Amino acid sequence: MARPLFDPELLPIVAVDQGLPPVADDRLTAAALRSRFRDARAWTPEPPEAFKPTPPGEPRAAAVLVPIVARHDALTVLFTRRAAHLSDHAGQISFPGGRAEPDDADVVATALREAREEVSLDASHVEVLGHLPEMVTVTGYRVTPVVALVHPPFTVSADDSEVAEIFEVPLAFLMNPANHETREFRYESGQRRFFSMPYPRHDEAGGVYFIWGATATMLRNLYRFLSA
Repeated sequence: MARPLFDPELLPIVAVDQGLPPVADDRLTAAALRSRFRDARAWTPEPPEAFKPTPPGEPRAAAVLVPIVARHDALTVLFTRRAAHLSDHAGQISFPGGRAEPDDADVVATALREAREEVSLDASHVEVLGHLPEMVTVTGYRVTPVVALVHPPFTVSADDSEVAEIFEVPLAFLMNPANHETREFRYESGQRRFFSMPYPRHDEAGGVYFIWGATATMLRNLYRFLSA
């Protein structure tokens, strides 16, 4: 089972990027996002992690939907918390997504299908903008993040077999590097550093939504993309 060998929330914070500016508010609108994805200006993604996937062989193709909800007051990002019984990334914060199926025409089809299956998001509310660089995960997937605007009113409902919770986080919070932590895991043969973006819960459960790993790196790439 591909579960972490460590509790990421307990690992030390080795850096917080308070010196980097947040993405300006005028770039965090639906119109500005459309314009940026049409713009081919160069930008530099975060360097990929230097690790080999746990499963042998070539990574399997997969896609996630990065759903940016066009709320009337501010944009938000929709996330899921994965069910605790899953073999991959159990209990972690993620975007709707999964492996490509033979009938999927492309990565967009995969992302939309997975979003429909996991959270019942109807594609008629989704405006695909483009995608970010693919990532190879330790669980053996080559994941393409498909970025899209989601237009209310829409409804979502969790597939209990995969999703424990659905929630939203303001895009402005995620696009502020002051909220981007770098944590470090040391082990016998080396170390691994990863991004985390804990977001306070505003309900009776308290605590935080601990966004980390591949999901946080995708968001960091979105920050780099929008900042360029």
